[in-house]
Amino acid sequence: MIDGGAGKITRSGYKTGMKPRQDIPLPDGTMKMMARILIGLLLVGGMMPAAENAPPDYRSQILTWQQHREAGLRSEDGWLTLAGLFWLKPGNNSIGSGDTNDFLLPNDAPPQVGVLKLSGKVVTFSNLAGDRVTVNKKALTGPVALHYDADDNSDIVQVGPISFYVIERGDKLGIRVKDRNSQTLQTFKGTQFFPINAAFRFEAKFIPDPRKIAVPSVIGQTEMQESPGIVEFSYKGQSYRLRPVYEGRTLFFIFKDLTSKKETYPAGRMLNTPLPQDNKVVLDFNKAYNPPCCFTPYATCPLPPKDNSLPIRIEAGELRFESANKL
Repeated sequence: MIDGGAGKITRSGYKTGMKPRQDIPLPDGTMKMMARILIGLLLVGGMMPAAENAPPDYRSQILTWQQHREAGLRSEDGWLTLAGLFWLKPGNNSIGSGDTNDFLLPNDAPPQVGVLKLSGKVVTFSNLAGDRVTVNKKALTGPVALHYDADDNSDIVQVGPISFYVIERGDKLGIRVKDRNSQTLQTFKGTQFFPINAAFRFEAKFIPDPRKIAVPSVIGQTEMQESPGIVEFSYKGQSYRLRPVYEGRTLFFIFKDLTSKKETYPAGRMLNTPLPQDNKVVLDFNKAYNPPCCFTPYATCPLPPKDNSLPIRIEAGELRFESANKL
């Protein structure tokens, strides 16, 4: 996740209730010109009620969030360490760095690490690399059935800097590989963001409307996920809606906007918010972030549901790498 932070936006001293003195004649058209100037200043300033309600330390909060985002990506277990994704076939699947394996691991792994046997929904791992291999940091004494679930709470097989575990995507079971020495991690130059802008922080309305919605993914699957309702926000006098799903104890938004063509990742971005309170949601696009697929071909990212394409430019949050150096 990513925050982009800008300080609190104010009205710059304009008082909308002021009227011109009646004893001073104004040239024709002056009032119309003044109105246009004032409206322009308001739009440039991006004044929104939620921006006015942003906490005094809003900018520092967003900068801290950006730092956490960067640290997470650079961690030894972050998305930048992904080094492989293999789909299991029924029966035996050999894994290791040797060319004869069904699943090829990075060169830091032994030529033969083991065999993964798929029988129905059960995945059993047999170790071929001796005491170099552990499961959940424990030595193996024989074949072991690897635990996994839909939330990727899986047993971790470790061999040196390489680890792998079972993932479940729809009716498919796969092996996700991570490498602490991955080239992607070693060459990563950092994240980039739009300038922090509190005008893209909205106190949005939550409209309960629980139902299951179709969420497509980059691997061609569609998963039905629980959506608790609709989140509605107003920007420059127009109302817009997004439909989130759940991710843990948060609302999870997968969306696109008009920046997705160039400045931000074309497949869309993501955003997490706290669950609604009193039918309100703080929707802060300064915390919009790139999906893992932006960094690696080995992720299985969800794509925006059909109603989550905004016809406006959300100039806040994380940029795609190709455009980050152009702003």
